Amino acid sequence: ELAAQGESQSPKNLSRSPMSNRDCTRTSSGVIERNGIGIHTTPNGIVYTGSWKDDKMNGFGRLEHFSGAIYEGHFKDNMFHGLGTYTFPTGAKYTGNFSGNRVEGEGQYTDIQGLEWCGNFHFTAAPGLRLKLH
Repeated sequence: ELAAQGESQSPKNLSRSPMSNRDCTRTSSGVIERNGIGIHTTPNGIVYTGSWKDDKMNGFGRLEHFSGAIYEGHFKDNMFHGLGTYTFPTGAKYTGNFSGNRVEGEGQYTDIQGLEWCGNFHFTAAPGLRLKLH
């Protein structure tokens, strides 16, 4: 469920549109690329605020989807990669490792009732998931 919901709202689905507050560089072939820190808003309302390298989301950033989903964390080549937090439109959230836009590795899932589940996640499977006791 985590990957299925996150995948449709992933940064791969961003269309190209002008970026405000941008730092752009020109490649040796003359192509202008976004580099540095900036804000990018798509025509359908997806907003990315964060680091760019070679015209791709790379480094730390925040991606806000018009559905209400939010990812805040590390990106690599326009994908969720490294540590981050994905908040679903329902209010549930996952905090932990991502690889290629999918949850991968140690993490914590907080459901809509506020219960915290921790364990090792692998795409949509979470073998050994356990309720975190306070």
